[in-house]
Amino acid sequence: MYMSNGAREPLFGVATGAMKPIAKKIRINQDLAEELYATGNYDAMYFAGIIADPKAMTASDYNRWMDGAYFYMLSDYVVAVTLSESDIAQEVADKWISSGEELRMSAGWSCYCWLLGNRKDTEFSESKMSDMIDMVENKIHDSPERTKSAMNNFVYTMGISYLPLHEKVLETARALGQVEIRRENKKSSLLNPFESIQKELDKGRLGFKRKYVRC
Repeated sequence: MYMSNGAREPLFGVATGAMKPIAKKIRINQDLAEELYATGNYDAMYFAGIIADPKAMTASDYNRWMDGAYFYMLSDYVVAVTLSESDIAQEVADKWISSGEELRMSAGWSCYCWLLGNRKDTEFSESKMSDMIDMVENKIHDSPERTKSAMNNFVYTMGISYLPLHEKVLETARALGQVEIRRENKKSSLLNPFESIQKELDKGRLGFKRKYVRC
């Protein structure tokens, strides 16, 4: 399953759920996390994100981890998740979004998804968030595929979890229509952020915030 999504050897194919008991024993261990991430083994790199100390890592550390994130499951679900628990999350994510590199941009937008879905609305600048929504509206359809997917998730997350701009996000999502994600050797996926947001609203999940970001 991992390899069909872009993972490559070496890897073991360990289920993430099987890592939780080990993580509870080890807890936070930045030195071990660095050793594991440097192996290039997907399972070890994923586990590194679980036991890393986000606030001990610098911007250069996160950039180094991004250099090793060769596919989206690392960039968006390991590096971006770890970054989202740091104090420099927005600063680093902003630079990645403006980098022009597909996976860095994807990780930057994904980091904001994790942030918006966990932190209080007051921790974000409303004008900045408004500008970011405008950026998505103007650029999503012409962006690289993984970046496009992360931008779609950003719109969806803002529509549910960031109340100050809820109405604007709904209008933007409706205007975007379907977002096509093309995949190599696979059928394209059609995403509809407005419909996705509406389904969550119908379940009464407006204002939802997750308690934890990492496992």
